[in-house]
Amino acid sequence: MKKKNWYLTIGIVLTACMLIFIAVGFFWTPYVPSAMSAGDRNGRPSLRHLFGCDSFGRDIFSRTLEGAGATLTIALAVLAVGAVCGLVVGALCGYYGGAADALIMRLCDAVAAFPSVLLAMVVLAVTGPGKYNVIGALGVLFIPSFARLVRGEFLKYRDRDFVQSARLTGVSDLRIIFVHILPNIWPVLLSGLTIGFNNAVLAEASMSYLGIGVSAQEPSLGYMLKDAQGYFFTLPWCTAFPAAVVILLILGVGLLGEGIRERMGVAS
Repeated sequence: MKKKNWYLTIGIVLTACMLIFIAVGFFWTPYVPSAMSAGDRNGRPSLRHLFGCDSFGRDIFSRTLEGAGATLTIALAVLAVGAVCGLVVGALCGYYGGAADALIMRLCDAVAAFPSVLLAMVVLAVTGPGKYNVIGALGVLFIPSFARLVRGEFLKYRDRDFVQSARLTGVSDLRIIFVHILPNIWPVLLSGLTIGFNNAVLAEASMSYLGIGVSAQEPSLGYMLKDAQGYFFTLPWCTAFPAAVVILLILGVGLLGEGIRERMGVAS
């Protein structure tokens, strides 16, 4: 009897629940997230305000819905930039090798030697905060990790018998790369994508919390936590619910990635 993959099951359920919660925020919020109400200032969680209200009388549930959607959008955009560019760079370097491969990999090593969040902070200190600046800075800094991952897999497959046979029959290099080799590295790539997504969520939330991520006018869970840090003990719901969304989203995707690794036999 095959052992049940609990990581995958729990990861799918938890991730699906978080995505449904976030998707609701794209179409509906019970209150205008930025609307202030003097009568609801510091309001505790209730049937009227499920997550309570902050010191300005803003509904935390509405703000969490909107902020979670923004955080998810930024994380996915960062992941798309890093993964697509890293996939192309890693595939070409791993397949062709040579001096260009050595030079690019040394550059990737140099970038990877520094924490990506720290480098992004330096970039954003120059360019200024904002959603697109965060996506650009983090996306570029995520490229080396995906390039190194993909390159390592291509090095394992480029001299395999099925690749050599394809070359002998006159198949083009691009077809070998994207049709013959790429499908074989999907298990490892999917695992890397889940890790990259969690890193992107944490990086965006961290920078917004520090005040150098998205601007104050744009929604973000990290910025909500920054706003509420002075009320941690007096208004705990202002930090508890946004933080819980970040934690549950990362936990769900992390378990999903672990389940994929276990299902496909990929080494952690």
